[in-house]
Amino acid sequence: MAFLELDGLTKRFQGHAAVDGLSLSLERGEVLALLGPSGSGKTTTLRLLAGFEAPDAGRVVLEHRDVTDLSPVARRFGMVFQHYALFPHLDVGANVAFGLESRGTRGAELARRVQEALALVDLVGFERRPVANLSGGQQQRVALARALAPEPAVLLLDEPLSNLDPALRERTRRELRALVHRLGITAIVVTHEQEDAFDLGDRIALLRQGHLEQLGTADELYATPATAFVAAFIGRASEVAVRVVSAGVAEVAGRAWPVRWGGAMPAEPGAAARLLVRPEGLRLVAPSGDALTGRVTDRRFTGAVAYFSVETESGLVLEVAAEPSAAHEGDTVGVAPAAGGLHLYPVDG
Repeated sequence: MAFLELDGLTKRFQGHAAVDGLSLSLERGEVLALLGPSGSGKTTTLRLLAGFEAPDAGRVVLEHRDVTDLSPVARRFGMVFQHYALFPHLDVGANVAFGLESRGTRGAELARRVQEALALVDLVGFERRPVANLSGGQQQRVALARALAPEPAVLLLDEPLSNLDPALRERTRRELRALVHRLGITAIVVTHEQEDAFDLGDRIALLRQGHLEQLGTADELYATPATAFVAAFIGRASEVAVRVVSAGVAEVAGRAWPVRWGGAMPAEPGAAARLLVRPEGLRLVAPSGDALTGRVTDRRFTGAVAYFSVETESGLVLEVAAEPSAAHEGDTVGVAPAAGGLHLYPVDG
C-alpha cells in the first residue's frame, strides 16, 4: 500500500468543483509535482492535504491511517507557502521556532531543532537576522527550514520558486531538489511552470479543471501524452487540422505523415482530427514535392537550437526546431516530418 493516498478527493466552491474525484498515491520518499494552468485545482488539492480545507468527498490516507478529519498540526504535514508567510516582526530563529513552539517544544530541545533546521538550508548564523533584511532566496530557505523543523511526514510546497528571478530560481531549484532527495522526505510541489515540475518531480500529475489528465514521469508526459491537452500543455506544439488515414498516418495538406494516435477509441479513416506537432518532430529540407513548401516568417534563436515559424503554401503555420544556421527569415524551405513528435487526437479529444 502507498505511503500517501488521495482517494477520490472532491471540493466544491459555490457549486463549482475545484477538485473533482482526484485519486493519487505516493511512495515514501517520492516527490510529486502537481502541474497545471491557473484554476486547475493544484492549490486546493494542497490545502485539502494540509487540512486547511475539508473535502466534500474522498479521503487522505497517510501510512494506512485516514487523516482526513485531523487538524493540520495532527496530520504532521509541513507547508511552504507561495509568499513564504514569514513573520516580519520576528527574526530568522523565531520564525523557524514558531512551528515547533506550537507543538510544545521548549528550551534546549527547541534551540537544537532550530539549529538543525537552519543547517539543512545553509543558514547557520542567521538566527538573529531580521527576515526583512534577507534576499528572496534566503527568505525561501527560512520558510523551508520552518516547515522542516517539526520533522514532517510529508512536505507540501505551494509555488515555492514563483517569487524568485530567473537566475536565482534555477539555483534555488537545484538546491531544493538536492535537499529533498538527501532528506528522503515525501513531498508534493505545486507549480504552473513546466521546468520546475520537470526538475523537482519524480513524477508529475497534470491537472485540468480539477481532474487528473495524466500521471507519469516528465519523459512519459512529453513523449506519450495521453490527451490533446497534455500534448499542447507540455512542451511546445503546433496544432493542425488534418484527416485520419490510419492510426499511424495522417493526411497533412495532401501529404501522408507518420503520427502517433492518442485517441481512446480506434482511429476512424477519413475522420477529421487534431495533429499536435512538436518543433523537433519536423525538419527543414529543400523544397520538393514530398515536403510542404513554405516561407520562414520568424526565427527565434535560443542557443544550440533555433525555432523557425514557417507559413506553408497551404496556409499552415508550423514551428520547426533546427540548427540556427538552417534558414533565415524570408527563405523558402520545405518542411517534412522527423522521427516522433507528431501526436494525433480526435477533434473532441
